[in-house]
Amino acid sequence: MSHHSFSFAMGEFTAEFPGDRMYVSNHMWALQTKGDLWRFGLTGYAVRLLQDVYFLEWTVEPPSAMKSRQLLGAIESKKAESDLYAPIAGVLVAINDAALADPSVVNADTYGEGWLFEMESREVAALLSPEGYQAHLIDAWEVAQRTIKGQANT
Repeated sequence: MSHHSFSFAMGEFTAEFPGDRMYVSNHMWALQTKGDLWRFGLTGYAVRLLQDVYFLEWTVEPPSAMKSRQLLGAIESKKAESDLYAPIAGVLVAINDAALADPSVVNADTYGEGWLFEMESREVAALLSPEGYQAHLIDAWEVAQRTIKGQANT
């Protein structure tokens, strides 16, 4: 796999994405830390749309067996309140207590200390390569722009 980063233009803002990890269509990144252990966080795209994350809440405690798309918790920001779902099936083994205590780390260090949770899983077929996620972003951005314009016209 290529370790080059890639970027995606979001209007006047350009989001950056490391090439050393996989991605999820719900705008999370997935980094294999060792064996079947995967660390997840929000992508620069998600953080840009949310703007200024200030609240994080978990509804499950590790260790917990999770189904793909099972509700994990919620995140609140200046722009939105969103539920967080398990990106893949597996066992939730850790949550980032530092991000829970100070959610602004998600904004400040999106791909590092701003990670959200870790899962142990072999069910990784749904994860997207950097190239696959880049293609997904093009479609997602078109939908996001329509949504933003729709909100502006109401």
